[in-house]
Amino acid sequence: MNARTFHDARVVETADVATGIRRVVLEPPAGARRRADPGTHLDVRVEVPDGDRGVRPEVRSYSVVDSSPDGSRLALTVHLSPTSRGGSAHVHGLRPGDVLRCTGPLQNFPVRIGAERYLLIAGGVGITALAAAARTLTRLGAHVDLVYAGRSRDRMPYLADLQAELGERVQPAVSDEGTRLDVDALLARTARQAPGTEAYVCGPLALLDAVTHAWRRHGLPSTALRYETFGSSGRHAAQAFRVQLPALGIETVVDPGSTVLESLQRSGADLMYDCLKGECGLCVLPVRRVDGVVDHRDVYLSEDQQADGGSVCVCVSRVAAGPEGREPLLVLDLP
Repeated sequence: MNARTFHDARVVETADVATGIRRVVLEPPAGARRRADPGTHLDVRVEVPDGDRGVRPEVRSYSVVDSSPDGSRLALTVHLSPTSRGGSAHVHGLRPGDVLRCTGPLQNFPVRIGAERYLLIAGGVGITALAAAARTLTRLGAHVDLVYAGRSRDRMPYLADLQAELGERVQPAVSDEGTRLDVDALLARTARQAPGTEAYVCGPLALLDAVTHAWRRHGLPSTALRYETFGSSGRHAAQAFRVQLPALGIETVVDPGSTVLESLQRSGADLMYDCLKGECGLCVLPVRRVDGVVDHRDVYLSEDQQADGGSVCVCVSRVAAGPEGREPLLVLDLP
């Protein structure tokens, strides 16, 4: 069975491992078991609310936080997002004995073995993409520092376990304890003391932005920085706005629980997309006009491209009302 083939995995354990964060252990059928290397994830099929239509199936990606060596048990850890469109709520509703349709472990975030030194930076539940890497690199004798940032310890899953296993390699940065992560100071020190460091980052967009800007500012090589996103939290609260695609004669409303891509598809647009996380760029469309502020929630467009405002990743990015208070509107063209 191909790793990308969906199969029915049985839920064998569930447990809350931090505030609003649940661990779900899956048991794939015998023919679908594969080893989960550090950085792998599963694509899972979930049901999300769809207005008057009830529910609709969608695919979400969740990191494998740990697994058995033979792949017979794979653990996911999912934050119940207050802005969830239904995916995390579906996973939080699973109980032992339930079935979750999912792929085998897929790799988009591999760890390169052989670097001079490693810096792993996790924000909140982003630890799920880096915990296995920290354990593996430590076991291989690599020099690795795991900087783990969170608002409070009760919202930082696996922190105590990782500290017990990895000791001083784990550097907690806990905001409510007065040790909030200072990204600029961390990377200034890295550039000064260990410029050959390879960094891996997973967390919210604000953390990724801070790291990528500081990485460039301190002259560290772009090829040594790798990151993965989770979710698509933006800089503005999600609100309803109108979107128009004149080439197809479409005008519709994007409600707070939907994306531009979903809204256009429901109106009949056949658009290209893939990752649904703002990473691949396949869904990028040219922007003709914006009333309001584009809330870029992707990591595909460069900082200059986002500032220019000429295009947008419609799978994640949104529009918020601007200071002029007009109803937000996004008018798109086809490429």
